[in-house]
Amino acid sequence: MKSKKTNKIIFWTATIVIFLFEGVMPALTYQTELAKEGIRHLGYPEYFGSALVLFKILGVIALIIPKIPRRLKEWAYAGFVFDFIFASISHTAVEGFGFGTVFPLIILAVLMVSYVYYYKINSFNFKS
Repeated sequence: MKSKKTNKIIFWTATIVIFLFEGVMPALTYQTELAKEGIRHLGYPEYFGSALVLFKILGVIALIIPKIPRRLKEWAYAGFVFDFIFASISHTAVEGFGFGTVFPLIILAVLMVSYVYYYKINSFNFKS
């Protein structure tokens, strides 16, 4: 059985990876031509990228701030699950199976680690 300290380290490591990939990087790069082209390449309008970045930033804030209510964190986790699944589907539909398909699923696995360890360190019951 892992100690509470080990569980916290695993949770914060996974959550910080999500924070960096889904909050910091999009916030710093969403106005670049490369980001805009990436959205266009997948067939989405440019405004969709701006809205997506806004929701990603709100989501990582909900995950990273400890005092945010549990129900709001649940919505943030759910939003990221949909984001990663649909990113994988979009890349597969446009480009075929490749790195664009797999990478969002890798980040989804990191998100799931964060989710499971959030419950472990807070001693919540998954059924509540």
